[in-house]
Amino acid sequence: MKKLAIMFLAVAIMLPLLTASTVDAKSLWRDNAWGIYADRKARGVGDILTIIINESTTQTAAKSRSNSKSGSVSLNAGTGIFHFLAAATAGGSDAFTAEGTATDTNQYLGQVTVTVVEILDNGNFVVEGNQSIWQNRDEHKITLRGVIRPDDITTNNTILSSRVADATLRFDGKGPLNAKQRQGILTQIFNILF
Repeated sequence: MKKLAIMFLAVAIMLPLLTASTVDAKSLWRDNAWGIYADRKARGVGDILTIIINESTTQTAAKSRSNSKSGSVSLNAGTGIFHFLAAATAGGSDAFTAEGTATDTNQYLGQVTVTVVEILDNGNFVVEGNQSIWQNRDEHKITLRGVIRPDDITTNNTILSSRVADATLRFDGKGPLNAKQRQGILTQIFNILF
């Protein structure tokens, strides 16, 4: 009877194991997904990161030019057959002075999210992106392209614009307001001619 009870117990344990379908181990996280402790910095082509634009430029130019010239001619009274010539004096002078000062100060603040479009042989990333903002039928567009080092990307997946090498940063605009801020065609022609 003890043997029968042991056999019955063995069959009861083995039967579910023999009839069960195969069991797959499943992870709580999707494959290739960011884990709880994963580094969320851009690391490959197609990844995105945010460039924090904080650029300021100041350019000052001052020019001063001066030029002067003078001359005089005198003619004595004629003698002999030139007795009809009277004494005469002529003189002339020319002066030119020009001064100019120009100061140009620009400051650009903003953020633009870019995509890694290429990984160079040395491991640096080529990034590119643009952002278009429409307001009252006027478009303001920021375009950025450059090369960054992965080491310069912060833990919150941002990088300062001052850390972007070979950077091309363009601010463009179009629309009614931007059109009014451009010179007219006649003014442009006069500027070319004069």
